[in-house]
Amino acid sequence: MVLSMAAVGVVVTVAYFSIPSADGNSGVHPVPYQAELASAKRAAPYPLLGPQTLPAGWQATSVTYSANDKGHAVWHLGFSTASGQYAAIEQSDGKADEVVARNVPGGKPDGSSTVAGQDWQRVQGERYRALTRPAGSTGTTVLTGTASYEELAQLAESLK
Repeated sequence: MVLSMAAVGVVVTVAYFSIPSADGNSGVHPVPYQAELASAKRAAPYPLLGPQTLPAGWQATSVTYSANDKGHAVWHLGFSTASGQYAAIEQSDGKADEVVARNVPGGKPDGSSTVAGQDWQRVQGERYRALTRPAGSTGTTVLTGTASYEELAQLAESLK
């Protein structure tokens, strides 16, 4: 009986790892974010941003709005990009340098970009890169992830 169960276990394991997912998204689990975005916009002490429409091939994968360990309002919306990279909107009313350091470890200035008429500062970190700019007079916006600067600019263009 033990040998039969082991044989079945091997077949199930092989099938699990060899059959593609039915939705074709390679393990990415999209999440709805519109309700959380609308609710967070009402509560945030800064102009909260979210995409009006996602760039083609992008999927939202995570969303939160809460207070961090220092009591600052923190908005996070994560994505899988069309190229399979990670990108996120990170906003907070904490100090700008702390917000950038938290979201782009080891980040160093890397020039600037103009996207949709707005100036964004580029930051290159150990693993992530980012586009950053003030979010009104009380917050900071960081578009970050393993995505390229071009993909982060696509995200910036979609924000409202």
